[in-house]
Amino acid sequence: MKRLSIFLAAFLALAAASVRAAEGETLAERTLRQIVERQRTLLADAAKQGDKFDEEGLRAQLQAVSHDYERLLQDNPKFAAAYAAYGYLLGKVGMRKESVAMLLKANQCDPDIPLVKNQIGNYLAEEGKPLEAAPYYLAAIKLEPTEPLYHYQLGTLLTVARDDFLKSGEWSRAALDKAMHYAFQRAAELAPDRFEFAYRYAESFYDLEQPDWEGALKAWAALEEKAPTPVERQTMRLHAANILIKSGRPDHARALLDTVDEPSLQAQKQKLVAQLAETAKK
Repeated sequence: MKRLSIFLAAFLALAAASVRAAEGETLAERTLRQIVERQRTLLADAAKQGDKFDEEGLRAQLQAVSHDYERLLQDNPKFAAAYAAYGYLLGKVGMRKESVAMLLKANQCDPDIPLVKNQIGNYLAEEGKPLEAAPYYLAAIKLEPTEPLYHYQLGTLLTVARDDFLKSGEWSRAALDKAMHYAFQRAAELAPDRFEFAYRYAESFYDLEQPDWEGALKAWAALEEKAPTPVERQTMRLHAANILIKSGRPDHARALLDTVDEPSLQAQKQKLVAQLAETAKK
């Protein structure tokens, strides 16, 4: 439901933002605003109810919303925001192919909507077509470079589908690593309140063929300062100790591990202690 709420807010905001103030809006814009508001209410209520919501009742109400979209688009066949909002709805009810068809139509009508490009990229990535997804993510970033989610999703794609990009011959490992790492860095910079973005940026140092261990230590240290609980702070220290081991500083790693006393982290700690023992034998 968390994913639903995030994309509900973002995608329906697109449609809402596409219409002008009420005093100057056209009939089509007013109709879209009303459909969007009803769609927003239905999906938000379903998210609040969790597993207890009336699935059949919701389906019937969303079907009525779908009919409203179809009538609106029949009368306004070049209304990009309506295609986008309808595409979002179709995706939420499991009609993925129909959803992306609407998104592609929205993109055709207006090629300057970054969220539409991002969602098309998501569909292609989920369909196992990372090389086709990447240009859509990059286009979304170009249109809205300050949106952290677009950078984050590009970084994820480049990491998960690394082999596909390398096999294509269009990317070198160095170029891929640089783009991936920068994408996570930008996401973290643009959303300093999103702890998960900063965490993934710190993790991305492990993904590099030639890691910058000093940079990694700084990233984990910064995260430790932000971590709200002792367990999370000590988790960051475990990562820092791991980096110290990898970069040949066992004494510093051992000193840091001595400060980790949370019971739930002892198994991870002992793995690193064992690595230190193996290092000492060499």
